[in-house]
Amino acid sequence: MENLDLKQMATMVGVIAEEKNLPKETVLDVIQMAIAAAWRKDNGDREMNVRAILNTKTGSADVFVAREVVEDGVAYNPSTEIPLKEAGKGKKVGDIIEEKHAVTSFGRVAAMTAKQVVVQRLRDAERDAVLAMFEDKIGTIVTGIVSRVEPKIVRIDLGKTTGIMPKSEQIDGEYYSVGSRIKVFIKDIERGERGAQLILSRGCAEFVEYLFRQEVPEIENNTVEIRGIAREAGRRTKIAVASTVPDVDPVGTFVGGRGVRVQAVTNEIGEREKIDIINWSDNASEYIREALSPAEIVKVEIKDKKAKAYVTEDQQSIAIGRQGQNVRLASKLTGYDIDIELAKAPEKKKKKNVEDSLLSALEEAEAE
Repeated sequence: MENLDLKQMATMVGVIAEEKNLPKETVLDVIQMAIAAAWRKDNGDREMNVRAILNTKTGSADVFVAREVVEDGVAYNPSTEIPLKEAGKGKKVGDIIEEKHAVTSFGRVAAMTAKQVVVQRLRDAERDAVLAMFEDKIGTIVTGIVSRVEPKIVRIDLGKTTGIMPKSEQIDGEYYSVGSRIKVFIKDIERGERGAQLILSRGCAEFVEYLFRQEVPEIENNTVEIRGIAREAGRRTKIAVASTVPDVDPVGTFVGGRGVRVQAVTNEIGEREKIDIINWSDNASEYIREALSPAEIVKVEIKDKKAKAYVTEDQQSIAIGRQGQNVRLASKLTGYDIDIELAKAPEKKKKKNVEDSLLSALEEAEAE
């Protein structure tokens, strides 16, 4: 196509909008961007700041080239700047002026450029419109189908759109097969130069928290609360819970009868990941003791946001955990930098032997 049929493009705005389920304003903006890109291709360069206006009634279009007014006698870029003496009366340095050009026809290369812009921009607009539907679903769990597995990301088909699960959001050691159905947490919509992207997660702490919210109805009526959660996906999760009602055991509520509730969460995240459910406490020392479970703590010393937890020798490895995992998660959960220290064994009094006892008795008798 050697020319862009502007009249045809003008009449197609409504048709494209209906077909793509997009607002007419969005489609018109895309077409105007394409006209500006095509004009720039034929008449200027990439640096030019060009905008286009398409009259949908007449099918005519104009482009406007913006340039900034600069001082006379200084080096300037003619694509984006204009000297003061050429700017016209009433203009001053720093003003932006626009030169209007009527659009008549485009060359073959420019027309192809315009077509590419329309296709790409409409695709981006469609994706943005679909992602906007997921705005209110951020922070919830949805079910999707694994559509593609790459070294650093897994692509999940959610029906109307596809989201990505980066390596950092995956469960360590979990295998994803194409075609399998999985639950994912909608973490965020990331917007960048390449457009918007739905970020999904199975490895974040919020994923486990949401799973518990689905299994523990007492959370909804505020009988029990989740006060903190720390997670190393695929390995261990620590979750601190509290009760707002006297005589209600928060840990037991989350575990469920015969462990059915915590088991339901474990079934989703994998048996390899252990879940520690502990009692939250507003007493920092008590909270740290709970957070370091299953280790038994002798005493806790706190200074500012640092804490020393003293343990007996047989509890040291339990308190630290494999590769420091237990104390690391406890620190993350409580907000204290925790060090594990060995408690000093109490000094034992020396037992007197029989001979020492007899000598002492004789000495006391002679003295009398």
